[in-house]
Amino acid sequence: MNSCILMAQIVRSPELRYTQDNQIPIAQMLVEFPGLRSEDPPATLKVVGWRNLALEINDNYSEGDRVILEGRLSMNIFERQEGFKEKRAEFVASRIHRVGDSSHAQTSSPPASNFRTDNVVPLDSYKQTTSNVREADVGVSVTSSTPETATIPLNNVPKQTDPDKNLDDIPF
Repeated sequence: MNSCILMAQIVRSPELRYTQDNQIPIAQMLVEFPGLRSEDPPATLKVVGWRNLALEINDNYSEGDRVILEGRLSMNIFERQEGFKEKRAEFVASRIHRVGDSSHAQTSSPPASNFRTDNVVPLDSYKQTTSNVREADVGVSVTSSTPETATIPLNNVPKQTDPDKNLDDIPF
C-alpha cells in the first residue's frame, strides 16, 4: 500500500484549476521539507489535491504555511523536448492539516474519498455500563465492559524438563 505522511512548508501558493470539462477542481502547490542530513539541501515536491480537498487547499492555505499532508506518492514520467524521459515525484494528497500558528483556526480535512459514516462506532463506546453479552454465552456475569485482569491457571502448559535441550531441533 502506498501511503505517506509528510510534514512540509508551502513554498508556492496553491493554484486552483479544473479538468478539461470544467467539472473537477484540482489544486497544486509546491512544498519543501528538510533533507535527511543537516548538510543536505531541502527537498521540494509538487502536491496535488482533487475535488473538495482542492477547494479547501485553495481557500485555507498559502505560501509559508506549515502543514502535515496525508496521501500517496506517485512518479510521473514524461518526454522532454531534448529527447529524453524525465521522472518527477508528485504527492497526491488525501488530507491536509495545519501545523502550529494558532492565529488560524485548526483545520483538518475529511478523507478525499466518500466514506460511509453510518457504520462508525464512537471511540468512547467502551464506557458503557452494561454489555450485550449474556451470562449464558460466556459463563461469567458481565456488569461492566471495563477491562479487568484475571488469573488463569496454566494446567495445560508443558513444563520444560531439560534446560540444555536445543529448542531449534526439529523432531522429525
